[in-house]
Amino acid sequence: MSDPPAAAGRTPAAWRDAMFGALLFVVALVPRLWVALAWSGEAVWDGHYYDFGAKRSAAGLGYSDDRTIAGALVWHPWCHYPVGYSAFLAFFYRWLGPGRAVAAVVDALTGAAIAVVTWLLARYAVSEGRARAAGLLVALHPGLVLYAALVMSEPLAALLTLAAFWLTVRDRDERRGIVVGSLVLGVSALVRPQALLCAPFLGALGLGTAKRGWRARAVGAAAACALALVPVLPWTARNCRVMDGCALVSTNAGWNLAIGAFPRATGRFETLRSSDGCRDVTGQVQQDRCWLQYGLAQIKAHPWHWLSLAAAKLGYTFDHESFAVEYLHEARPEAWPEVTRENARAVTTLAHRLLLAAAALGCVAFPASRDPRRTAEAASQGALLAVAALLGALAFASSSPAFWPLAIFAAVVPWLPFAGRPGATPALLLGVSLLATTEVVHAVFFGEDRYHVVATPVLALLAAAALRRPRAET
Repeated sequence: MSDPPAAAGRTPAAWRDAMFGALLFVVALVPRLWVALAWSGEAVWDGHYYDFGAKRSAAGLGYSDDRTIAGALVWHPWCHYPVGYSAFLAFFYRWLGPGRAVAAVVDALTGAAIAVVTWLLARYAVSEGRARAAGLLVALHPGLVLYAALVMSEPLAALLTLAAFWLTVRDRDERRGIVVGSLVLGVSALVRPQALLCAPFLGALGLGTAKRGWRARAVGAAAACALALVPVLPWTARNCRVMDGCALVSTNAGWNLAIGAFPRATGRFETLRSSDGCRDVTGQVQQDRCWLQYGLAQIKAHPWHWLSLAAAKLGYTFDHESFAVEYLHEARPEAWPEVTRENARAVTTLAHRLLLAAAALGCVAFPASRDPRRTAEAASQGALLAVAALLGALAFASSSPAFWPLAIFAAVVPWLPFAGRPGATPALLLGVSLLATTEVVHAVFFGEDRYHVVATPVLALLAAAALRRPRAET
C-alpha cells in the first residue's frame, strides 16, 4: 500500500503526525477519564458477567464459576460470553487489583486509542484534514465518551477491528499486511465473534486498488479467513476439552437467534424461558444448540414473522443511543435523576443521529461537475444526494424517527459503481464492511442500540469523507 500524503515527507510531516496523534489521544482521554472515574459504578447487565469472568481469571480460576453439587462447591467452566474482553481486563486486575478504578482507567485508555486508530485508518481513505476530522469526531462523540464508564466489550472490539484494517492497508507488502491484519482480526473475534465476518473483505481488499482478478481476491479472502481463525482455535480447543461440547468462541449464538425469532420476539432483547423450549438441557453447549435448533425451526415455520422484524431490529440498533445512560442509571440510580437521565439520552441520541446522517454522504460527491462532458456523473451524484437528503428529512421530521435506512444507505452505496462518485479506497471499504456486517447480524438476530457502538468510528470516517469531489483526495 502507498503511504498517505501526510507521510510522504518523512521528517517534518512525521513529526507533525506524531504531535497530532499524541494531542488527539489526550483530547480523547481527558473527558473519558473524568467520566469513567466520576460516574462509573457497579458493573451491571452484561458488564457484570464480563467483570466476574475477569476477576475469576485474574484469581487463577480461569473463565469459570462455581456450582454447588450435592452440597459441595465445584469448579465449573463456562463460555456463554466471549472471553476476550474479560481476559483483557483480567491482565490488569491481576497486577493492579480488581478495583472499579482499574476498569475505568483501562476503558478510558481503550476509548482514547480508538480515536487515534480511526485517524490512522482514515489517512488511507481521505485527505489529511478529513482524517483528522474523523479522529476528532470519535474523540469528542458524547456517546463514546460516556461509554468509557461502562464495563462493556464494544470499545475493545472496535479498537481491535479497526487496528486490523489499519495494519492491513498500511503495509507496503500486501501479503504481509493481510497476514498481520487477519491475525489481529482473529484476536478481535475473541471479543466479538462477528469480527470474523470482516475477514473475507480484509483478504480481498487488502490486495489494494490495483486491478486483480477475482481468483486472486478469492484466494486472499480465503487466506484471511483461515488466518483469522488461528488466534481463535486454541480457545475452541479449550471449549471442546472442558465444556459439554465444542464451541468456536462462545455459546450465545443460538440463544440470540431464538430471541430474534420466537413467537414473543419484538426485535430487541427478550428473556427466554424454559417454557419457550429447551426444558431439558444439562450444559451450556447443549443449551445453545437447542436454542439454535428452536430458532431455526421458528424461522422455517413462520418466515414472514421473522422477516417482518428486520426493520424493528435495525431500528432498535440504529435509531437512537441510550444504552450508556441507562447502564449508568442502573448502576447508580441516585446519580441519574429523571431529568438528567432524559437530557443525557437526548444529547447522545442527537449526536448519533447527526453523525449517521453525515455518514450517509460518505460516498456522495459534491459539488456536481459543470463540465458538460460529465453530465451523467453530475446527475448520478445529484440523485444520490437527493435520496440521502430525503431519508434524512423523513427521519428527522417523523414523529417516530427511523434512522436505520440511513445506515443501510451508508453501508450499500460505497460498493455501487455510480458514475462520478469519490474514490472508495480499501481503507474506507474495510470500514464499511464492519458497518455492513453489523447490520446483517442484527437484522438476523435482534437489535439494541449498544450494538452500533462498534461501528460508530466507521460512521465518523464516512462523515469525514462526506461530499468530497468526484476524484478521490487521497
